[in-house]
Amino acid sequence: MTARGDVKPAVRRGQWQTAADVLALIARQPGITRAAVARELRLSTSSTTELTARLRDLHLLTETPAPSQGRGRPTTVLRPHPRGPVVLAMELQLADWQSAVVSLDGVLIEQQSKRHRNRRPDAVLAVLRAEVERAKAQYGERLLAVSLAVAGTVRENRLMQATTLGWSELDLSPVVAGTGLPLLVGNDATLSGVAEARTGAAAGAGTALHLIVEVGVGGTLILDGIPASGATGAGGEYGHMPFGDRSRSCPCGARGCWDLEIDGRALARHLGDPAPDDPYAYAEELLQRIAEQPVRRAVDRVVTALAEGIAGLVNANDPAVVTIGGLAIPLRAAAPAVFANAYTDGLMTFHRSAPPPVLDSTHQETGPLLGAAALGLDHITTESTLAHWNDRFSRT
Repeated sequence: MTARGDVKPAVRRGQWQTAADVLALIARQPGITRAAVARELRLSTSSTTELTARLRDLHLLTETPAPSQGRGRPTTVLRPHPRGPVVLAMELQLADWQSAVVSLDGVLIEQQSKRHRNRRPDAVLAVLRAEVERAKAQYGERLLAVSLAVAGTVRENRLMQATTLGWSELDLSPVVAGTGLPLLVGNDATLSGVAEARTGAAAGAGTALHLIVEVGVGGTLILDGIPASGATGAGGEYGHMPFGDRSRSCPCGARGCWDLEIDGRALARHLGDPAPDDPYAYAEELLQRIAEQPVRRAVDRVVTALAEGIAGLVNANDPAVVTIGGLAIPLRAAAPAVFANAYTDGLMTFHRSAPPPVLDSTHQETGPLLGAAALGLDHITTESTLAHWNDRFSRT
């Protein structure tokens, strides 16, 4: 292997784009071969060989022989270097938090989940900061960013409102205080959509709509793998579109929100039950009693509201595919004909001959964490970050 002092000058700052494209392919297609990279990026064999050699010298990539495919030149599989850069991906939920270290192929390692001992904001953020400090101590300068998925409305690095957590107007920057690491924050539903677009049910779709129902509904419109997050990152709050009863106030401050029509709170209202403390668990329990006629009627009303809202978003955004997660999956499964009819009826005529398919999400459990990982990898594979890695690597 080339000694560090003999590292070839890597591509200059303004020429890191191709290297970033190679690393992005590895994240989206773990185990991709060098030949496949050349085809995807339309690079010559010699250019690909030279570039991957430089990335290997910089401890960004390593190569192993690819399985034989018969005749033709042998190729190699490109994988992250074992001493290359990593991201710490984290997810903050109502009852617990999760984390995983992510290398350049997007694979989650050292994944863990821990319940909150104290749900006060300062206590939770202190626990997350301790995990960041632990990862920093373990990985040193290899750790380049922290990416956090949060169940709430996010604007830049502030949590504006989180109904499930009971938090509002909270600065999340203490999570990385004193570490010198950048913090990248995203809404959990948005990041789930990123995961579906990159490696899940919407992979390959240029325009995809992702929706997840838990307490209310969130989601995102994905354009070529990138979420349309709005001017400040607060986009995708589809649950607060006025698809519901305008006489009903939402905790967000608006009236008539779609949120109030499609989760456990709506089911309880239709059945005359008090508002549940845990709307998700309440809905799951009711779906086990779907044979009871009052429950069936309540479920049909909620499924109708869900499908009609999805149709409205399809009319507005024209996606190639819609993916759904969370409670939306068992709700549709409980009343598939009701969903199909309401979805079709809500579409503009020209959509009905070939409506965008509505698919169950692939990354149902790990979507937010995988999306946070993707957000972090996007950050550390930019031209500027790669150039900085090269400069730092060359000085050591």
